[in-house]
Amino acid sequence: MTRVFDEDLDAGFGTRAIHAGQRPEPLAGAIMTPVYLTSTYVQEGLGQNKGYEYARGKNPTREAFERNVAALENGRHGFAFSSGMGCLDSIMKLFRSGDHIVCAENVYGGTFRLFDKLLQNYGLTFTYVDTRDPQRIADAMTPATKAILAETPSNPLMRLTDIAAAADIAHQRGALLVVDNTFASPYFQQPLELGADIVFHSTTKYLNGHSDMIGGCAVVRDDDLAARLQFIHNAAGAVAGPFDAWLALRGTKTLHLRMRQHDANGREIAKWLVEQVGAENVYYIGLPSHPQYDLACRQMSGFGGMISVELGTKERAAHVLGKVRVFALAESLGGVESLISQPAGMTHASVPPDRRAALGISDGLVRLSCGVEDVGDLLADLEQAFEGIPGTGRTARPEARNEATPQAARARSHV
Repeated sequence: MTRVFDEDLDAGFGTRAIHAGQRPEPLAGAIMTPVYLTSTYVQEGLGQNKGYEYARGKNPTREAFERNVAALENGRHGFAFSSGMGCLDSIMKLFRSGDHIVCAENVYGGTFRLFDKLLQNYGLTFTYVDTRDPQRIADAMTPATKAILAETPSNPLMRLTDIAAAADIAHQRGALLVVDNTFASPYFQQPLELGADIVFHSTTKYLNGHSDMIGGCAVVRDDDLAARLQFIHNAAGAVAGPFDAWLALRGTKTLHLRMRQHDANGREIAKWLVEQVGAENVYYIGLPSHPQYDLACRQMSGFGGMISVELGTKERAAHVLGKVRVFALAESLGGVESLISQPAGMTHASVPPDRRAALGISDGLVRLSCGVEDVGDLLADLEQAFEGIPGTGRTARPEARNEATPQAARARSHV
């Protein structure tokens, strides 16, 4: 647990992303926080140390990252974990047998798996609701409810939760609001400002942004809640290693720059997809046709690069997934490179088929994580991948092929 420096809170987002929570290294003045690869610290005497005893409890590299993310989320205390799931599992250790959690029905498949296959075995109970409707959240609350958990935008259906409304419902019942902010990042959305009690991320995704580490983080404002999380952090031990913390800290320094390009590319690709399959089959919160577009404009400052598109059948999805050359077929998201996946068979395979069907996660649903490449190359790649989709008779529109000829040539050859 670390507390962000007050002076860092007064700076702009980009300045905080680069500087918050860090100071030049005292020995040589290195501007980059060193990677403190140590498990233990020599003590000056019995009961005398420099604030560090054992690296599971504290590590200077991890602390710098924790302070940095806390500043970006306008929080007070940050905690860095070994993975996003390790982070969520530790958050859930705030609760005990008999406690009830209201959870958004559309969340990452790993979140559902953790709750359904593990935590309910320890006496926690979960009710899954469509958190797009605040009244459904309120109706699901019981005297045993200790938290509402929302993922907004959600994975992969891009549903939004009104964070301020959910916070009001939670606090009226003495419960916490926990928000997964992974898809939006703190650059586009600030859940703590809207009333959330805990905001968490898979730092593997946008915060790190380079697909080279696994991690998670949580940020809070309340000192008592922070003390409880600090105890769990140390006692359960799912802490981030120093090198992973250093990689994520390097990533946050360019978060504001990367998110702008993810957003710009996402908007262009979403518009192109609408032309191909119709607005009703494109899930992107930045489209005016999205049913929660007004809410997105109210509680977010941008829309990001996550898009899902309904292609109708697994055969059509497989056709596109098999032909892309710039987009890479892979799980995960939020890196500088563009990725494409089929949630039903990949990120949400642990969700039972009947539940996936009820939510609308079909075998024909494809999810795109739009990276920061030149958007012309991404569009050309999708153009050639969509050619000849089975059952549609679709071929590339001549005008589109002509507009994208230079990029299409590169996409078809080698990237």
